[in-house]
Amino acid sequence: MNNVRPYSRDGAAPIRPENIEKIMETIEMKKDLHPNYRPVVIKDASNGWAFLTRSTVNTNETTKWEDGKEYPLIIVETTSASHPFFTGKHKVVDTAGRIEKFKRKYEKAGVKA
Repeated sequence: MNNVRPYSRDGAAPIRPENIEKIMETIEMKKDLHPNYRPVVIKDASNGWAFLTRSTVNTNETTKWEDGKEYPLIIVETTSASHPFFTGKHKVVDTAGRIEKFKRKYEKAGVKA
C-alpha cells in the first residue's frame, strides 16, 4: 500500500504529496454543503498518545502540535496504541478446551461429533 500514489484527474501523472494541499484548495465545492474538513489532533485519554490527522468533528479544545501550530483537539477513550487487540495484550481464548467439552457433551447423547 505504501507504493500506491494518487493520480491526477486525467489519470496521467501522479500527484506529488507536497502539491496535494494546493490542489485541494483549487477544487471548488458547493458552499454550505460540506462540513469543514481540517487538520486535528486526536489524543488517547488512557495513555496520552496523540497523532495529527484530518476530521470534520467539531470541538472547542485546542492544542499545540510538534510543528508549533495550534490545532483542534479531539480526546478519545481508545486508539490503536491502547486497545488490547493492537498492543498484543488481548486474552487468548482456550478453544481446545471448549472443543473437548463439546465432544464429551455429545458423546454422552450417542451423537458422533
